[in-house]
Amino acid sequence: MFLTGKRALITGSTSGIGLAIARALSGEGAQVVLNGFGDEDEIASLCDELGAEHVGADLTTAEGCEALMDAAGPVDILVNNAGMQHVAPVEEFPVERWDAIVALNLSAAFHTVRRAVPHMKAQGWGRIINTASAHSKTASPFKSAYNATKHGLDGFTKTVALELAQSGVTANCISPGYAWTPLVENQIPDTMKARGLTREQVINDVLLAKQPTKRFVQPEELGALAVFLCREEASNVTGANWSVDGGWTAE
Repeated sequence: MFLTGKRALITGSTSGIGLAIARALSGEGAQVVLNGFGDEDEIASLCDELGAEHVGADLTTAEGCEALMDAAGPVDILVNNAGMQHVAPVEEFPVERWDAIVALNLSAAFHTVRRAVPHMKAQGWGRIINTASAHSKTASPFKSAYNATKHGLDGFTKTVALELAQSGVTANCISPGYAWTPLVENQIPDTMKARGLTREQVINDVLLAKQPTKRFVQPEELGALAVFLCREEASNVTGANWSVDGGWTAE
């Protein structure tokens, strides 16, 4: 377990992709700090499973990000995974939703990274992994805030990678396509009803329409990539944006 003795903070990690990454890092010996909201009993069970701590800070505010980093303490591995989505035409996009998405998807990464970097630089080792999206490389209609923040996260990651290039600290993005998570699964019945489609039609003709493999990304695949990026063999991998999207952005 090559991450024994390393402390890892994963935001948005009480379910879905973040939880899969937390499990993967914990499986290699990392001491994990979970962040996110959900059922208190379920979160307590996850903490028991992983031997983890949990900090439920609200990352849509700078104060919440500061509280998270204060509670987490110095971390060796930082995974910015928390995010949200809203779909609407740009002229109808609610201003408050735009502000919230920018705050969580992009500004929170800035606040956590700026707090994590001094410790990483001082010890000459660190890993920053930002969960972006296929939408960091391409765009879809009606997702102006999400597209903007994920493109911004890609650029932010590259800048951090360049600044830290000689410090022993790497910064990379992981960019999934549609991943099989409870968030995606729960969209299926509503889409079936709204569009008059079968479950199979929603999966293949709506959700997976842009993924040539016609397969959902599995959260465990993203966890495995995060583990690789923490290995010494990946010490020269920095400033990269790793597509895990079934070929979506290859077209």
